[in-house]
Amino acid sequence: MFSFDKLKERSERFLSKISRQEKILFAQHLALMMKTGMGQIESLRVIQSQTQNKPFKQVLATVISNLENGQFLSSSLGRFPWIFENFFVNVIKLGEVSGTLPENLNYLAQEMRKKQQLESKVRSAMIYPVIILVATIGITSAIIFFVIPKILPIFASLKIQLPVSTRILIGSITFMRNYFFFVVFGFVFLIVLIIFLLRFPRVKNFFDRVFVALPMIGKITVYYNIVNITRTLAVLLKSGIKIIDAFTITADILNNSEYKKVLVEAVSRIQRGEAIYRHISEKEKLFPSTVSRIIEVGERTGNLDANLLYLAQFYEDELDEMIKNLSSVIEPALLVVMGGLVGFVAISIITPIYQVTQSISK
Repeated sequence: MFSFDKLKERSERFLSKISRQEKILFAQHLALMMKTGMGQIESLRVIQSQTQNKPFKQVLATVISNLENGQFLSSSLGRFPWIFENFFVNVIKLGEVSGTLPENLNYLAQEMRKKQQLESKVRSAMIYPVIILVATIGITSAIIFFVIPKILPIFASLKIQLPVSTRILIGSITFMRNYFFFVVFGFVFLIVLIIFLLRFPRVKNFFDRVFVALPMIGKITVYYNIVNITRTLAVLLKSGIKIIDAFTITADILNNSEYKKVLVEAVSRIQRGEAIYRHISEKEKLFPSTVSRIIEVGERTGNLDANLLYLAQFYEDELDEMIKNLSSVIEPALLVVMGGLVGFVAISIITPIYQVTQSISK
């Protein structure tokens, strides 16, 4: 049944696009102003006047209005779950309860910035291989559509049996020229279909498992998720959130369904009184033994949050090193592929010409 309320909520979510950087600055500025003695409402008014994002201005106007009506900041921000996730809201809520809101806001901003930097490193590591791949496709396309067509009439006039490589090249070029738009449409359709199918849990689970199993990329996926999980849990536990709630909130913000499932299962096992490290140790493909061992020590000594932070920093350093080496691993492979394509085309063109010159010389 059609609902105007649901339509309104969806339109608000679409229009209220707030970047992570804006949320980081929001937490930082609010923490700074509150530390100097400014009240919450006054601080929020200053932030509202400075922001250039109109949807964010409207969100802040609603938050200010709610605070003036006696609501807490956490509950007011919680009305916008598509902007402020549970992790963000709960850290603020604990700050309100413990009287350390400015400190919690500042800590929240620092951890969000670390996560942003981590994602930026992973994205930047993939840029160079993509550039090489695009260059390979561009060079190959230029040869297929501009160079080869000028040589084809020469091949047609030759009264010799063309080599297999040349026949394959001519057949491929003819197919691409005749069905180019169908190929492009099919490729675009395949991408759109995959994006659509990723909405279904079974399909997403399959792709998440594939990403974890891939060489090199899989290890980056594992380390990235470990850093994300351990840092989020550490922040929540350090803020005073109960361990079961911390696992639930962390599972909620994860994108990888494999890791989400592990954390959801961990909640039920913790409720039964089982140790966390035992559950983690059973998932060796997702968590190296180092993780379960250090968590075990943290549980026994009562320093779980500190040990989780140590794990986050350790695997972030490992991830940094892997990202630095990623281009040196992928670049040669892509260059070999590019060289192979260009070499195949060159051999396919030169071989029949060489055969003709040989027959003439005889």
